[in-house]
Amino acid sequence: MTIYKKGETLFRQGETGPLFLLKDGLLKVTRLKEDGTSTLVNLILPDEVFPHHSLLTPNEYFGTAIAAIKCEVKIIPSSDWYDQLENNPQRLRETALLLQNKLRMMQQRIDQLSAFSPSEKFLLFRQWFHSYFPDLVLEEVLTQEEIGQFIGLRRETVNRMLRKL
Repeated sequence: MTIYKKGETLFRQGETGPLFLLKDGLLKVTRLKEDGTSTLVNLILPDEVFPHHSLLTPNEYFGTAIAAIKCEVKIIPSSDWYDQLENNPQRLRETALLLQNKLRMMQQRIDQLSAFSPSEKFLLFRQWFHSYFPDLVLEEVLTQEEIGQFIGLRRETVNRMLRKL
């Protein structure tokens, strides 16, 4: 196991390398745009194997993975992962279930993004976060900018809602 402190980078967008299993903690995945700005595009939760788009075939990293809090990560050599997929039907099933769980999480995120009001979006995201991390405060883990990016709101809107709470 490898321990990453808050703010440490596991990998960068465009690199290639191993897969990972997040044993404990929270990772944020950001994507660098052509204009140099960075956007929060995903959160990786405990027990997830990632990057998700490389679970069946190798691909370069879609974004940059950064520890949002202290993380315990198992590094899985790509050759080991793909050999197991090739030779173990049970591993294929487990991988399909991993992808299914991530899809369900993304469906929840779509529900959050399609909420009618900004306050509903924020409250749904906060509830979702609390369901995974009951001992953490969302605003202490993610910046207002990151919260806004993740739920489709401007930082100023997130700031206003937080002041009302």
